[in-house]
Amino acid sequence: MPKQNRSARLRGRIRSRARKERRNLLYFLGVIGPGLVVMFADTDAGSVITAAQSGAVWGYKLLLLQILLIPIVYMVQELAVRLGLVTGKGHGELIREHFGTGWAWLSVSTLVVACLGALVTEFAGVAGAGLLFGIPPWISVGMAVLLLWFVAWTGSYLSVERIAILIGSFELVFLLVAWWARPSPAAMLDGLTKIPWRQPGYMYLAVANIGAVIMPWMVFYHQSAIVDKGLKAKDLRASRRDTALGAIITQLIMIAILVTVAATIGIYHPGESLDTVQQIADALTPFLGKTVGTILFAMGMVGASLVAAIVVSLATAWGLGEVSGYQRSLEHQPRKAPWFYLIYTAMLIIGGFIVLSGMNLVNLSVAVQVMNAALLPIVLGFLYLLALKALPKPYRLHGIYSVVVGVVVAITSLLGIYAAFSLIF
Repeated sequence: MPKQNRSARLRGRIRSRARKERRNLLYFLGVIGPGLVVMFADTDAGSVITAAQSGAVWGYKLLLLQILLIPIVYMVQELAVRLGLVTGKGHGELIREHFGTGWAWLSVSTLVVACLGALVTEFAGVAGAGLLFGIPPWISVGMAVLLLWFVAWTGSYLSVERIAILIGSFELVFLLVAWWARPSPAAMLDGLTKIPWRQPGYMYLAVANIGAVIMPWMVFYHQSAIVDKGLKAKDLRASRRDTALGAIITQLIMIAILVTVAATIGIYHPGESLDTVQQIADALTPFLGKTVGTILFAMGMVGASLVAAIVVSLATAWGLGEVSGYQRSLEHQPRKAPWFYLIYTAMLIIGGFIVLSGMNLVNLSVAVQVMNAALLPIVLGFLYLLALKALPKPYRLHGIYSVVVGVVVAITSLLGIYAAFSLIF
């Protein structure tokens, strides 16, 4: 009997543990989302081009930087998560409350310009992917605008989030493409250990990669998405895991693109200029196969561009609402939050129109990079100060970690200023 009782108790504990694990999994699946979406958007069309150019020019020598950026992008976005969960307010709203309306409008106004420039990049990516199959830009871009308009105007926050994750998951095909390229482990190890940091060309692309991974609109979107989803301080641990998972995934995608190009173009045509989607695809297809390689690359590019277009448009609509005070939530019907939906739609239409207008997108891209670089110190500076000032003591930055985050924010901001001056002069 005692032996049977022990067996019964053991089975009971096993069943109880299994139920607890199922509850924990369901809870995590309910919280997960904002971190994944913003990180999928992080690997947008401009980031893809930057990673590809890095692999073409420097082979695997920028691979170590991509790995080091995993904890850095996590640190930055975790602050946005912490602020959103604990205060229940967006980034623009907290800046207004703690630093005044003028600073809030400055931050959000430059955000609008940066987001519009990012949208142009995303729709240019969609147009480029369409041209690979002979689809005119007015059709591919027009369909993208209509799809993104329909997703937001007819859905709730959760439906938009799930669609964004589904679209963004197309980027995972880059992992398959990297495996297909058969990179040399010995060459990768050599690239990890031999860093030509004294060469200006290397440092320029290194800064470009940092700017491609840490973008100002990510902070605004992530914090506002946390609030719109209704998450609270009790969800901090799960939200941190969501952010960490997203940081790993986005950098694996960047690494996959860099490795793919380094293993192909970087070996046979080193230093080749890769400034558009078409150039990257045309350069890769001889190594990966014309049909399958083109399809996989187009899937990844469209997924990256569309999820980023959703994020930057929502970041603008949320950010302006946080400063001006209009209703701003995907949980509200368009008639209850008209300005929120109109601004979201206007961003999509203006971005698509600029791409189709024939404007010089190269010059515009340079201007956008300057704006992003100039905005980075402002956004990261406010983010760090808010983490010190706006949070109650249990959640406030303190100790060694506070110093580490401060150093990361300072270095990243200085690199942003360096990039801006490099592009201007």
